[in-house]
This record gives sequence, structure tokens and C-alpha cells, in this order.
Amino acid sequence: MSRFAYVNGQYVPQPEASTHIEDRGYQFADGIYEVIALVKGNFIDFQEHLDRLDYSLAELRILSPLSRPALVHICQEIIRLNRLQDAMIYIQVSRGIAPRYHSFPKDPRPILVVTARHVNQRQLMANKAKGVAAITLLDNRWARPDIKSISLLPNILSKQQAEEQGCYEAILYKPDGTVTEASATNVWIVRKDGVLQTHPLSQSILGGITRQRLIGLVQQNGITVEEKAFSLTELKSAQEVILSASVSGITPVTKVDQTVIGDGQPGAITQKLMKLYLDYTGG
Repeated sequence: MSRFAYVNGQYVPQPEASTHIEDRGYQFADGIYEVIALVKGNFIDFQEHLDRLDYSLAELRILSPLSRPALVHICQEIIRLNRLQDAMIYIQVSRGIAPRYHSFPKDPRPILVVTARHVNQRQLMANKAKGVAAITLLDNRWARPDIKSISLLPNILSKQQAEEQGCYEAILYKPDGTVTEASATNVWIVRKDGVLQTHPLSQSILGGITRQRLIGLVQQNGITVEEKAFSLTELKSAQEVILSASVSGITPVTKVDQTVIGDGQPGAITQKLMKLYLDYTGG
């Protein structure tokens, strides 16, 4: 079955989808994006993702390409055209098309692209349920990872380095040893006192939608959570290490560099989080 995409006002077969060579997203990575999970026909935390999209647009001073109801309709139509029940929806907005020049063009018209493909979140989580390995790398991204920019080259290089070392993810840290997040996920630890801990919201990390959802879920279920920065030493000495993201869900980490985390198996709190999140999404 042919896949369909939305490109700036038109639904087109994905092999025919294209944008102009002077699209600033193509030439400058001058744009933002969102990725949303669809589980059994239901968008997960849809409005929260659109709130973050609005935040990223505002921070980069890119005009919204259309109203929220119109964007919601486009996402729903892309799902219908592609006949999907479990999927990843990708939304991208660039500043627009203009001759290549660094400063903003006059009266730019943003370019909107929406695509979707089959992804089964429950299966992704099941595939990693026994735990994954991660490496640690210096965080050399730009200073505003709280903006979901399409400029992802440092993330790509970090993820590639992890895969070349047989690992799933690269956990990033600042020169002082403070852990920020990973190349494509937020990072959590469970301390020896049983407290769940993750980096506080700031310009140093992306405000993960699943991160925020998990904070609410664990607070409702009697698990103490603390938004506080932690170090590489604390990461490697933690009882449990966990990754979270909108499409991949919850992932236990059982090894960081050469250090085995806990007893080398997903811990009790990690398993509880996985169940809470799957119950929430209906996966």
C-alpha cells in the first residue's frame, strides 16, 4: 500500500513528496519538529505535543503554519489515508522558502510536512524489556536543546557511536560531569533510597512529553520522584537507570559503559513504570 504524506497544503503519495531546494529547513536546519505516538488508533498526549511545537516555534520566531484545529485534522487525515492503528506521526515546520541568506527572509511562509509510519510501541518496549546497554559521551549539542530543532547532527553522531559500540543509546554529560539526557531520550535513575530522579526542566534538556507524563503517573502511585541533576558517578552507582521517549516508551538500562547497573536486570521501579505507562497508553 502506498504511503501518503502532507506537504504544504497537499496530500501526496510519499514517493512523490518533496520540498523546494531553497527551503530553509533543507539549507539551514531552520525549523522544528514533533514526533507523536499513535496507539490502537489513539494519539498519545497529542495536545501536549502541540503545546511543545508552539513553544519551539515561538522560541525560533517561526510563524505557525496554520491553526491547531487544522493541524489536528491533517494528522487525523494522514492516519486515515495510511490506514494506521499503531504509528509514529512526524510533524516538521521550517521557516519557509527564500534565497540562501542567514538572517530571516522578509514575510516568510512556513512549510509544513506531516508523515506517518507503522510503529508498535508495545512491541518496541517488549523488545527491550530485558534491558539495554548505553555509553556515555560529552554533551556537545547547541545550548538550546529545550527547542525541538531539526538540527540534530550531534545527536545523530552520538547515536551512531553508541550503535557502533553495540549499545542502544548514548547518555550525555556536561564537562563538570552532570548528566543531561541521552541522544534521543530523557534519562532517569533510581537511587539506593528508592527515589526516582531525573534532570529538572531547563534549557539543558528537551522537556520530554513522556517524561512529564511519567512524573504524574508515579506521583499518583506512591513513588517518590525528584527533579534534580545527577552526576556520571551517581548514574553508574544507581540501582536502576531508565530511558523515556514518546515512541519508544520506557526502556531499562542494565549497563552503562563497562558498569553493570544494579544486578544487571530491570529493577522493580522500572518494571512498575513500564506497566503504568502501558496502562496509560492502552498499549
